[in-house]
Amino acid sequence: MATRKSSIPQLTHLDADGRPAMVDVSAKAVTARSATAACRVKFPAAVAAQLRASGLRAGKGGILETAVIAGTMAAKRTHELIPFCHALPLDGVRIAIDWHGERELRIECTARTTARTGVEMEALTGATVAALTVYDMSKALSHAIVLGPARLLGKRGGKRDFGREG
Repeated sequence: MATRKSSIPQLTHLDADGRPAMVDVSAKAVTARSATAACRVKFPAAVAAQLRASGLRAGKGGILETAVIAGTMAAKRTHELIPFCHALPLDGVRIAIDWHGERELRIECTARTTARTGVEMEALTGATVAALTVYDMSKALSHAIVLGPARLLGKRGGKRDFGREG
């Protein structure tokens, strides 16, 4: 009797005995892959107004410039932060930060690689660490700043594509 694969998605970071394990990607083809993730930073109205008036500059320096650098560095080190992520040769990381309405910054991170596994975690890490950096540089104005949601917007390459073009 032939066995059929279940159509229900299964967790991939567990071995046959249910123990945590890194996925073996050695049999996968090397392909171009990309992913885009976003995270939002929401400010109280007075804080947003103050940040806009200062050109997003804080006593520690340029908030956006610092967030871009931090997010890029974090994406490059994702494998050091997330236990079962593979170390990937990133071909590119792009972080864009723009106002979304009067009180909210929208941070997007796109990561690209040519490898055997995808870069979703790198994109998510880049976006969220950039958001954390904005919080860190703005927290002197208020601790009521809210981060999130953080989410994957899209990925390309590998078994299946998801969402918008990365």
